[in-house]
Amino acid sequence: LNNEAATQKTLTADGWLKTGDVAVIDADGYMFIVDRLKELIKYKGFQVAPAELEATLVAHPQIQDAAVIGQPDEEAGEIPVAFVVCQDPVPSPEEIKSYIVSHLSHYKHLHGVTFVDAIPKSPSGKILRRLLRDSL
Repeated sequence: LNNEAATQKTLTADGWLKTGDVAVIDADGYMFIVDRLKELIKYKGFQVAPAELEATLVAHPQIQDAAVIGQPDEEAGEIPVAFVVCQDPVPSPEEIKSYIVSHLSHYKHLHGVTFVDAIPKSPSGKILRRLLRDSL
């Protein structure tokens, strides 16, 4: 409201509103919101969606929940690091990283794994990434 610069960044010339959401459209034409632009990790010029890494991590049989954030890095800009909640037998950080290597492109590989008891979430279930960043 009353901020012309912010309005110009938010609205396109033809009147579309840029929400900052990242969406995909499947083969049937259904659209799914999968991430937020502000949450994308910028790794060496590549954009890495935390939601994609999180979905891959929770597909691992010993990982119950996961959150991925970008950790500042002088060379890369940001590096993906994961916080995971595991069940027994708990995989090692190296096993988790290898799992990601076998499923995702090189620029999406994890550079750190931290084991936690729970992923901090809002009452609506949104991951509280700020709390994870503050814990680094």
